[in-house]
Amino acid sequence: MLGSYQKGALIYMTHTILSTNPATGKILQSFEPLTSAQINEKIELAYSTYLQYRHTSFAQRSDWLLKAAAILDSEKEAFGRLMTLEMGKPLKSAYAEVEKCAWVCRYYAQHAEQFLSDQDIPTEAARSRICYQPIGPVLAVMPWNYPFWQVFRFAAPALMAGNVGLLKHASIVPQSALAIEEIFKRVGLPEGAFQTLLISSGQVNQVLEDPRIKAVTLTGSTEAGSQVASLAGRMIKKTVLELGGSDPFIVMPSANLDEAVSTAIKARMINNGQSCIAAKRFIIAEPIAAEFEKRFVAGMQALKVGDPLDLSTDLGPLATHDLLETLDKQVTLSLHAGARALIGGKPLNGTGNYYPPTILVDIPKNAPAYTEEIFGPVALLYRVSDIDQAVALANDTVFGLGASAWTNDRQEKDRFIADVESGMVFINGMVASDPRLPFGGIKESGYGRELSDLGIREFVNIKTVWEK
Repeated sequence: MLGSYQKGALIYMTHTILSTNPATGKILQSFEPLTSAQINEKIELAYSTYLQYRHTSFAQRSDWLLKAAAILDSEKEAFGRLMTLEMGKPLKSAYAEVEKCAWVCRYYAQHAEQFLSDQDIPTEAARSRICYQPIGPVLAVMPWNYPFWQVFRFAAPALMAGNVGLLKHASIVPQSALAIEEIFKRVGLPEGAFQTLLISSGQVNQVLEDPRIKAVTLTGSTEAGSQVASLAGRMIKKTVLELGGSDPFIVMPSANLDEAVSTAIKARMINNGQSCIAAKRFIIAEPIAAEFEKRFVAGMQALKVGDPLDLSTDLGPLATHDLLETLDKQVTLSLHAGARALIGGKPLNGTGNYYPPTILVDIPKNAPAYTEEIFGPVALLYRVSDIDQAVALANDTVFGLGASAWTNDRQEKDRFIADVESGMVFINGMVASDPRLPFGGIKESGYGRELSDLGIREFVNIKTVWEK
């Protein structure tokens, strides 16, 4: 379904934005993308609102965020069900996501003023200090896999810093995008402080090129991040990119094997395997590899695949049929290259975008499973002889988002912390985002940080003040 709008001598084609249930293939709702004129109106509203909003007090902003948290908590079931219907995550996971959004709202409501308070620096001046000031409207290009969390972890610090936000959400979750905008309207936030832009990917350039937009944050694929960063760079605009990952999950002989296996299953299957920080490459020391494999296979086989609205379901459908086809192609090509599937290996028959828990072993370096991000319930299992091989294999990727290492040996812990190339490393725990800690990667997993005090300072003017 196509529409069009004209800008100068060019005609831009736009697709109708569809909200589709991935478990059934049923279209839930459709939306027409904004026209060029409507986009301009929303940018103007954002900018004019910012000129006033930047002067609101931390106390007022905090009150708005705390009210948003209260709405999230009280309407958790409705918001969770909406996410599950739009992108297929298990309902219990969706409930947890809403709760986490309330947490990040409360966290920044309570700590933003402290994070952005002036810092005095002794110099020869009568007074010299660092001030943190808002910069203006920020564009957020967000993904579908965590429809609420990805947005709130941007919006909470951005709004508390005195900026305003424009959200270009993934086109498959328009209802979630509008629901978030409505939450901020309900708490009394000024009309232009947070707006959802129902636009196609092809319309993002119009927003980013507008001089009233001062920065952009993107969570998504490496390709999308590269395109946005290139344009933003030409416009000299600040960017924060959180891109793909192929996180290693390393298990050494001294680890608690029971805990490592149970966490490995959760870390791979969370959100139907569609998470940038999901453990994807399981690197197991040879002395425990056979036992780990046996328990890992049994645990994956025990997972319940089915209707994501059923609270007993562990694994729901992939978010779109295109994602299912991509995953199937990656696995099939990897099998043809010499990999073996211990379980799974092809889509399930029937309605919906279902792919079963899958474990691949003997993966050659020329296989897609070795070199690409695998976004779905497919685990890649490797064996190594020692810690040197473990670190080398963990780093043999273009990605560098997170890493999980399991050992009770102090020297091994220090080695993983020092030598694994990633923005985050978790020892004896699953990689997870936490408002109290900075979140982000290195290499082709992006740059900049979200969350914590570092995250809120990404989109502020760090101003030096010198007074005599």
